[in-house]
Amino acid sequence: LASKVVLPTVFRVALCGGTHGNELSGVYLVRERLKRKRKVEEEDHIYVVTVMSNPRAVQQCRRYTETDLNRCFTHATLSGPVTDKTPYEIVRSQELNTLLGPKGSPEAMDLVCDLHNTTANMGLCLIAYSDCDWISLHIYRYLQMSDIPVRFIHFDLPLNEAYSLDSVGKHGFAIEIGPQAHGVVRSNILSTMQEGVQHMLEWIHLFNSGTQFEGGKVDVYTMVKNVDYPRDFETRGITAAIHPQLQDRDFCLLRPNDPVFQTFSGETLKYKGTEPLYPFFINECAYYEKGIALSLARQRSVGIPSIRSEREGEQRKRKSSAEEMEEEEEIKGEMEEEGYQKLIEYGEESDSLNGQYN
Repeated sequence: LASKVVLPTVFRVALCGGTHGNELSGVYLVRERLKRKRKVEEEDHIYVVTVMSNPRAVQQCRRYTETDLNRCFTHATLSGPVTDKTPYEIVRSQELNTLLGPKGSPEAMDLVCDLHNTTANMGLCLIAYSDCDWISLHIYRYLQMSDIPVRFIHFDLPLNEAYSLDSVGKHGFAIEIGPQAHGVVRSNILSTMQEGVQHMLEWIHLFNSGTQFEGGKVDVYTMVKNVDYPRDFETRGITAAIHPQLQDRDFCLLRPNDPVFQTFSGETLKYKGTEPLYPFFINECAYYEKGIALSLARQRSVGIPSIRSEREGEQRKRKSSAEEMEEEEEIKGEMEEEGYQKLIEYGEESDSLNGQYN
């Protein structure tokens, strides 16, 4: 692990709420910001775009209208054809990708933060697809140092398979906070989310201003698998609920033979796994339809390097070297198109080009 890493500034930030229209902390936080300031604002050298992701679902106070918007951001869905029969959320995901991305491109937002609620007793969590995105991990560490109880959940998926809105940015994560029933707003949960967002923007301001953040270690929960409810073989209806000893105990270590479910006839079903793991999203209301009773994670300690933002001179140097690489790519493309004969026209350069592109 490098002792110090220099990274581009995080200037363009998207703050999104209402990706699920009945998760009301994000909905009200975004509404307040839109009321208070213009849609696009510049605060402390950060350009913040505030977005209501799924306005139709928000209007109806439903998770989604046709399909789960927060599963529509894979490369396959974003690049798929759209017809008049395409579900609204797929059309909307492509609009959001145009607005905040395109995903995986240099034009994409520097950071996308998407605000969510869970009915599970998870407290405040950051959920991301990378365990080596130093920006996200340093923001997580900054929140920890600000005395906000927070955990970092890592979904180990490649970018093209990453399905949620936050994957559109160069950096991104969801802020997930609970317990809060869907369709309800609780002031303590909303306040904690506002605090989390405020600390995130503070960190970005400090980072962009040249503050160096020291390295160290952070705990990360990497998702291992989802566990479904026990089901009736014929009807596929569930036959058990989360066991009372496990309910509301997200992130408490689940050991082999610990109770997991209690059947509707009163029998206790135990954890059959051989490895102790950490359960989260226990009994999440919205996951009944997805066949998920809880998720299990492995806790790991991840080393993060010291980081600071690049200075203007370093930025110019990076841009000019990026331009050089682009020029090289263009030359390579031309040569591939026009064939080996093109090398002769480069005179003295032909030998080095030959070596480079053979």
